[in-house]
Amino acid sequence: MKRFLLLLPLAVLTLCSCQEQSLSIMSFNVRYNGIWANDGDNDWAHRRAAVASMILQEMPDAIGMQEVLPDQMAYLDSALGNHYWRIGVGRDDGDTSGESMCIYYNYDRLKLIGWHTYWLSETPDSVSYGWDAACRRTVTTATFEDTRTGHSFTYLNTHLDHMGSEARKQSVLLLCQMANKYEGPLILGGDMNSDIEDSIFLPLAQYHLLSARDIAPVSDTAYTYNAFGNHSPARIDHFFVRNCQVRHFRTLNGNYGVPYISDHYPIEMELVIQH
Repeated sequence: MKRFLLLLPLAVLTLCSCQEQSLSIMSFNVRYNGIWANDGDNDWAHRRAAVASMILQEMPDAIGMQEVLPDQMAYLDSALGNHYWRIGVGRDDGDTSGESMCIYYNYDRLKLIGWHTYWLSETPDSVSYGWDAACRRTVTTATFEDTRTGHSFTYLNTHLDHMGSEARKQSVLLLCQMANKYEGPLILGGDMNSDIEDSIFLPLAQYHLLSARDIAPVSDTAYTYNAFGNHSPARIDHFFVRNCQVRHFRTLNGNYGVPYISDHYPIEMELVIQH
């Protein structure tokens, strides 16, 4: 009994230490804003406060977003500025035009080491369309250091094309090549516009990138695209990880104050960086 009591504080300390080392990473397609969206009651103006509230309630350490236009970024910069900094550029000019695959990160927890935006195309260093894609598509890559542990990891946040099947296939191959250039733990996430069963994802395993949803001991199979309730739902938002222990994966489809905070539900995972 005495031995048990002596070991108990050590066990609690170890558990706390592990919990402190875990990171929370989110991916979220916020749904673009503008008259062409024609979203009625689900317009950004009706959703934006709930989006900010969701993020501040969940408080992930990093959030990879898709479809974020400049006015949306301006709002989120203001709403989240007490906790998060942002990186990312517009896909249409490499500056401020068009949607951004931006990453917001908690600056108290993560230190930015470096970042870059590439285009998912045959010329990734230039503003460009890729293959049969209907839109310019990009990936924002960022390397962070965890200020609690000193461990570093790289996060690739992307959005594959919704029309071009060849573009999606070739984009995954390009992302594999990009991931291979970074050493150590890596996270690839975003709106992939394909179900996890799609063969385009097969090459990822060759680069040791595994589906977080599938390897997490606590997970779900919920759909991530809700279409504001107007079309058939789908599960097209994914995380793939390398050298990371995923503890928990979940689809955030709860109530954050409005019926839908986007036409996609955010996905979030808790993980430990392995070194």
